[in-house]
Amino acid sequence: MRLTSLDVFRGITIAAMILVNMAGVAEPNVYPSLLHAEWHGCTPTDLVFPFFLFIVGVAMTFSLAKYTGDNKPTASVYWRILRRAAILFALGLLLNGFWNKGLWTFDLSTIRMMGVLQRISLTYLLACVTVLNLPRKGQWILAGVLLIGYWLAMMHVPVPGYGAGVLTREGNLGAYIDRLMIPQAHLYKGDGFRNLGDPEGLFSTIPAIVSVLAGYFAGQWIRAQPVKSRTSIGLVLFGIGCLIIGWAWGWTFPINKKLWTSSYVVFTSGWALLLLAVCYELIEVRRIRRWAKPFEVMGLNAISVFVASVLLIKILVRTKVGSGENAPSTYDWIYQNVFAFWAGMVNGSLFFAIVTVLLWVVIAYGMYQRRWFLKV
Repeated sequence: MRLTSLDVFRGITIAAMILVNMAGVAEPNVYPSLLHAEWHGCTPTDLVFPFFLFIVGVAMTFSLAKYTGDNKPTASVYWRILRRAAILFALGLLLNGFWNKGLWTFDLSTIRMMGVLQRISLTYLLACVTVLNLPRKGQWILAGVLLIGYWLAMMHVPVPGYGAGVLTREGNLGAYIDRLMIPQAHLYKGDGFRNLGDPEGLFSTIPAIVSVLAGYFAGQWIRAQPVKSRTSIGLVLFGIGCLIIGWAWGWTFPINKKLWTSSYVVFTSGWALLLLAVCYELIEVRRIRRWAKPFEVMGLNAISVFVASVLLIKILVRTKVGSGENAPSTYDWIYQNVFAFWAGMVNGSLFFAIVTVLLWVVIAYGMYQRRWFLKV
């Protein structure tokens, strides 16, 4: 069974990712909703990454369905899962190392070890192991234990030099554990972290596993229900419940993407359930599909578009038009002379990002028409 609404959801998420990544290069000349929250809080941009993990979980429901009953998985199944996780992790390292100090100069002494694809890799691997080895009740219990355990650890385990319950970039428990397990030179350098932590670090990957499991639970619900509006309504009710619980939890454990707090997991899963419900109702139940084709074709080649779009941004940012130290980057030259010139600085960054999204839609259409589906 292939869930077209899931492909569309994935395509919407990819399009949103390209939009915010491209617009964010022009910071501070960007609409606030297209930027991540500075620290605590959640903007629309902060929904994109957890949506990816949620979608991975929903897809697992269908790809692993025949191995979750009496038909136990063989060693070859685990090998395919491990192989996919390894490829995703390697692609993440490729993106981190691309054009580090020059074209294809991978500085192994300073390359960042973690990242978006690395987190997807690890959470996918661990979530697969969970659903293949635990009964449904055990999966729910584990999800609860991971979220509550992470909350208690972050708030009550003291960090040397900072104390317990400190949720700053360098003083939180996750950053401390990352510094213990990953050499500082390989931690995140930007966004105020200064090699003292990582927004996709190892410790904060623990609650991120639940973002994948939340998608898996949603997929199980969909598979067990008829293709009717009541299924969509069920997703909406679950989504609203998660929003309320996540928001309320945020009063004691703030919603924070960079720490991937437990409240953030529940809150963003609520939004993911709502968007999935809309896609499911329109596409599967009411069969209204024409609007969704651009997103579907992007969703069918999600990893390819993701990797290529990030590489394109790096090329635009790190190549120059002209010579000399003051020569603008290719991104700045296009932004200032094509978009900001007539639309203004803030609107210019938005239109540049929209045009980039449309470019990738065209490329995805070309791949779709030629039946090029690059899978990991």
